Parts: sequence; structure tokens; C-alpha cells
Amino acid sequence: MPIPSLRRRGPAPRRRPPAVRALSGTVCLLALASTALAAAAPAPAAGASVPPAPVSWRADLSGTGADDVNVRYTSGALRVRDGSVSPASLGRDRGYASAVLEAHPVDRPVNRVAVDLDATVPDAAGVEVDVRGRAADGTWTEWRRAAAGAPAELPRDVVEVQARVTLWNAEGEPTATVRGLTLTADDTGSAPDASAPATRAAAFSARVYATREGLVGHTTANGHVIQANDHFVALPSRRALSPAGSGQYSVQVCGPVRCETAPVWDVGPWNTHDDHWNPSAQREQWKDLPQGLPEAQAAHEDGYNGGRDEFGRQVANPAGIDLADGTFYNVGLNDNGYVTVTYLWTEGGGDTTAFPTWGADVSVRQQATTTSASVASLPGPTTVRVRCQVHGEPVTYDGYSNDAWSYLPDYGGYVSNIFIDVADAWLPGVPDC
Repeated sequence: MPIPSLRRRGPAPRRRPPAVRALSGTVCLLALASTALAAAAPAPAAGASVPPAPVSWRADLSGTGADDVNVRYTSGALRVRDGSVSPASLGRDRGYASAVLEAHPVDRPVNRVAVDLDATVPDAAGVEVDVRGRAADGTWTEWRRAAAGAPAELPRDVVEVQARVTLWNAEGEPTATVRGLTLTADDTGSAPDASAPATRAAAFSARVYATREGLVGHTTANGHVIQANDHFVALPSRRALSPAGSGQYSVQVCGPVRCETAPVWDVGPWNTHDDHWNPSAQREQWKDLPQGLPEAQAAHEDGYNGGRDEFGRQVANPAGIDLADGTFYNVGLNDNGYVTVTYLWTEGGGDTTAFPTWGADVSVRQQATTTSASVASLPGPTTVRVRCQVHGEPVTYDGYSNDAWSYLPDYGGYVSNIFIDVADAWLPGVPDC
């Protein structure tokens, strides 16, 4: 019986991803995070209960790991390791580094995070801090930027908070140094009530222009070295960048011949702050553009932003997604062209329920048996959308036995419930197929 190789049993490992903004001069960014949170919070009404005090912790910057990219920790600070390394799909001559810090559990749900950053940032260098949260059901929010005096607001309450520090510098120029990072989290009371019935909207889809990334041997924004016939995509925002080897943020790409589900492993093309899949008001930049319209497309077709991208480059094509070679040819493209992209982490997933998975190289099968054809593989711990479940062939592995299988509409197949990372053998709240 072919069984996927496994990393571990239990919650997905705390992995790590990147981010862009040049700060002039040598500065020390010491924002009073708790003050920022207090200023942003409305005053309680007379007689109202006082909300719990914010929770603060100092991040460990020294524990660099497998999810970090081109970063080093020396003399008590994070720095860019190699000033010539840049995300493959951007092709810019800038040193780029990313440190994804260990996720921090909090003792109560929170949805707002402020940062207190101690950094020195020379001219032509930059530092950004992004945060995301893991909800009680194991799913991650998108990454959101947090800056001095501007806390990041997450779309729902979370019980773990993770930070990502991104640094870069011009080639040959001094790198930024990050000596300390303190995070402060609280609950604004504005997040949706997790106990209330969810309104299930389908994941957002849009028709966008796709280009072939190629660049075999180059390194992506999450540290993956591109191989021939690779299967992944690049999107022009770090808000949905998965750690290497994971599909925490994945898209379904439908081309002329077929659809493929692929993880987001690189940043580009053209922009790095263009999360065009989000509603206009939530977009990081270009808030006057409609949801689903990439800035590069608006620039190329309508002269938006003077026909230029965020770096001032003249936009030569309307691309809103890059496809690795394997994905590009698998969906039926022989030249750059339009595809339909579904951003699988967005919205509520229609008639599905999200669950975390565990293990590596977990097969998704055409039927609820280990002998049926494999239609996809989950490369590492991720979040999947389950529509329904059935009793099928019993599977035993690592001391666990179960005959329940879940149907994953995003992949068009079934996965054994052994690899769904919840305590229940039969998933709660999921109907029979």
C-alpha cells in the first residue's frame, strides 16, 4: 500500500516567508506598540467592562531556520547574507532576505498586532515587518504589514501570531540591520464571531494574464531553487507567499486544456504589493482599482500609474501571475495568455470547510482507495477545503487507523482523514458524500 512520507504527527511545523519599502537615512525604528494600540482602541463606554490588557513579547531573531531566505544573524542582528540575491520573478539587482520567526501562542483570541522595531536602515536599504495569525481551526490569515504607529489588523481572531521580517539593499551597498522586534497584540472586538454560523462565500476567482516564469536554477522569494518542470506560481504580493515546500496559500489555475492547483512560492510579476484578489478597500496599494484587476494590466492597457509598475518600470505586458514551467504547460499554454485563477485561501470556500493537514507528499486519490489514481500531492502541511466525506478503504499508518476519506474539490479527489490534522476520525460538521 503506497503511503505518503511523513514529517511528523501533530500540528503543522511553524514555518517561515518576505516584504518592500525604502527608508531614508540611518534610523532607529522604536515604535511604542502598546501606545499605538491604545490610541487606536475606542474608549469604553461608562460602566462597560475594561478589555484585557494587550499581550506583548520579544521575538527571538537568532533562531534562523529552514523557512528563512538569504538571511544571517551576526553580532546580535539580522542582515542580508548575499547582496546579489533577489526573487527570481522580479529579476532586480537588490539583495533580499527574509526571516520568518517562530509562531507565538497567545492566551486569548486577538486580531490586531503592533510592532516595536529596533533597526538601522541605510540609504538604498529597507526593512518591512509582516504578521499573520493562525485561527483555532488551524487556518492562517494572509500576511499583513505592521509598521511603527500602524498596527496590522487581521480579518479574524487568531490564537497564534507569526512575524516575518524582510530586508533588502542595493547590490554593493550596506545592508539594514535588525537588532530587536517586540510585538503587542490585542482584540479590537471587530472580528467575526467564531461561534456564529459562517456565511460561506466561494473562493474569489478572476481571469488574469499569465506569463511563464522559467528561470531554472534561480531562487524564489521563499527560498525554493527552481527546477525544470516545476509546479508553482508567483503572485505580485507577499501577503500570500507560502513557505517553501508548503501549500498554505495555493491557487487553482485553469488554462485552455485543464486546471491545476499549485502553491504560491514567488513574488511577482512586476509588483510586490499588488494583492489584486482582495477587495479594493483591503488592497495594500492601488485601492482605486477593482478587485481582480492587477495593477500591471491596468498600467499596460489603460495607462494607469503612467503605464508603470510600483518601481517606475514601464509595464511591457499585463501579467498578474507567473507560472512555473510545469504548471504553464500542464494547463495547456504554449505562449503567455489569459487563465482563470481561483485564490483558494480567500473567502469561505462555498460549501466547504477548511482543515489543516499534516505530513509530506500526501496523495490525493481519484477514489477513496490507496490503489486508485493519484490526482495530486500535498507537498507539506497545508490547509485544504473539504466538501464531504465517505467511508472507503481502511488506512493504517504510524499507529493510526481510519476508513474515512475527505473529498477535496480544489484537487478533484479524496485524501485519507488520517492526514487531516484534527482529533476526530470523522470530521465534525462535514456531510456524507
